[in-house]
Amino acid sequence: MRFELAVPVNPTDHHLGASHAPVTVVEYGDFECPNCKQAAPAMKILLGRHAGRVRLVWRNFPLEEVHPHALHAALAAEAAAGQRKFWPMHDLLFENQKHLKLPQLRSYAERLELDMRRYDADMGDTVYLQRVREDIESGRASGVRATPTFFLNGVIQDVSFGLQALFDRVEAKSR
Repeated sequence: MRFELAVPVNPTDHHLGASHAPVTVVEYGDFECPNCKQAAPAMKILLGRHAGRVRLVWRNFPLEEVHPHALHAALAAEAAAGQRKFWPMHDLLFENQKHLKLPQLRSYAERLELDMRRYDADMGDTVYLQRVREDIESGRASGVRATPTFFLNGVIQDVSFGLQALFDRVEAKSR
């Protein structure tokens, strides 16, 4: 079965790498997912190895029924994104994956020197809940059922046996 990205990559997506790169990897992830944590450094290696030729896009897919802190972590990442610090928060959340309760999320925001009044207001009003829900819906429409799920140039990639197959496909497409 061939699953394709239902919502094309757009300027509001969080991305690393050149926006004109010939290869785009979209990851649907969950900050409380151990497999996503394992994938995060691999994605940085992929970007480094193919600098200028690969773009990584992150979309939230918190699996709330199994990860009770995933939604708040996604909201904290979005609140950080509102202050241009999505990727530093992304990295902090994975580094501290076992500590994603609200007070801990707030301490990461402080560590990143976010405007804390704005962060507290954003978290209190769940300003970014709609965005996270839109990511979840776009994931479901694309066939995402678990995290991490990767799409390479819009087509879902099977990484059930590890990320090497994804690396190999990126290598082939970025030549």
